[in-house]
Amino acid sequence: MIPEPVKPKLEGLSRDELIELIYELLDKVHDLEEKLRLKQTPTTSKNSSQPPARDFKVEKKKRKRSRKKGAKPGHEKHERGLVDKPSKVIEVYVDNCSKCHLNLLDQVPVRTVRRQVSELPEIEPVVIETRQHEVICPCCGERQVGQLPAGLEAGRYFGPRLEALVTILHHEHHIGFERLVQICGDVFHLPLSEGGAVAMVQRAGQAVQAAAEAVWEQVRRSTIIGSDETSARVNGRNHWHWVFVGGQCEYHLIVPSRGYDVIESFMGECEAEVWVSDCWKAQLNAPARLHQICLAHQIRNLQGLIDRRPQLRWAKEMQALFRQAIRLGNRREQMTERGYQRQVLLLHTHLERLLKRRFRGLGTNLLERYRKYRDSLFVFLQRSHVPADNNACERALRPSVIHRKVMGSFRSEWGAQAYAALTTVLNTAKRNGESAFQKLASLMGTPVLPFLDQPVLA
Repeated sequence: MIPEPVKPKLEGLSRDELIELIYELLDKVHDLEEKLRLKQTPTTSKNSSQPPARDFKVEKKKRKRSRKKGAKPGHEKHERGLVDKPSKVIEVYVDNCSKCHLNLLDQVPVRTVRRQVSELPEIEPVVIETRQHEVICPCCGERQVGQLPAGLEAGRYFGPRLEALVTILHHEHHIGFERLVQICGDVFHLPLSEGGAVAMVQRAGQAVQAAAEAVWEQVRRSTIIGSDETSARVNGRNHWHWVFVGGQCEYHLIVPSRGYDVIESFMGECEAEVWVSDCWKAQLNAPARLHQICLAHQIRNLQGLIDRRPQLRWAKEMQALFRQAIRLGNRREQMTERGYQRQVLLLHTHLERLLKRRFRGLGTNLLERYRKYRDSLFVFLQRSHVPADNNACERALRPSVIHRKVMGSFRSEWGAQAYAALTTVLNTAKRNGESAFQKLASLMGTPVLPFLDQPVLA
């Protein structure tokens, strides 16, 4: 409804002035409609960096099965394998014939069917007691004390395997200290306080420090380094959990900063040949001869632009080009070198054409980004060991995000540093095919179980 004071003004306008006013109003309506449409476009994990867990889940309709349940015809059956040396074998003989009641104990079986049932025995902790003797020397009168063996030192209450197990349950499986105490009591029949569990994790963090520093030295001297970061909370303050991946190693760091000073402190005087990361400015300035931008991030950003401007052909063509480049890199081993280089040249030519396009409005930031970092888009096509994405770093940080969501924040600085050191050592061990539990147990000190086999001195 037009307000009363405005009506006389409109009646006094000429025809040309009215037409010009209508055009101005149409432009404003178009701008408002565009803003409203952008607000209504949902943000998902496919068009942004939002995790899939936050996506809206649509109720799936129940659909009728088009085929019967069970395996398809010709499908090879898979069952749990039988162990070669079972703990106990029970022979089940046939006593009598169920039809004529003839005794069959002396008959040779025509077939023997093996079945196995696995079970855990009652778990009881092993307790090793030391009795340290003190004597008075009859010659000089000095008090002499027996020397405790390594692994059974004074002040030590738990062996390395037990400490490693409690640490793994807390660190790798995100079990809180209250539930850890309950598990140790119910399953292992081991009385343990929450303070004792905390002391174990703290000791484990100290035990792996030297190994974590060795990993740091390996990663920062790698030729190809990937990096990423995610948020963390330490003692009520915002921190950042950084990860640096190089070769078969990964180094984790939890610090208050997200800036370039973290990378500078980590690298020192070293320089990588290629640095793989997203478009965070601090990582793009990392000391490296070449940079590879994560194309998976760019594909998601372009998808977000397509959802907001579906009529923009440039976004669709650029997204298709990035996907084509990734597929070409994956097929490199299946192609001749000459054919591969020809396809790479075609991709670069297409990229140059797309970067020369001009348009206004939403999406120009991506166009300017790709023009600025043109040399960092297709580095992986010329270097086979360079990945096209930064997924390795994102996978390395995923357990940290889960730990944060389950456990909350770190309540102390040492807790954050212990978590970073443990993640560094254990994840590197798993990358190299080692058992995380065995690796941690080997770093926790001298084993104590061998003392069970030693003879008791009278």
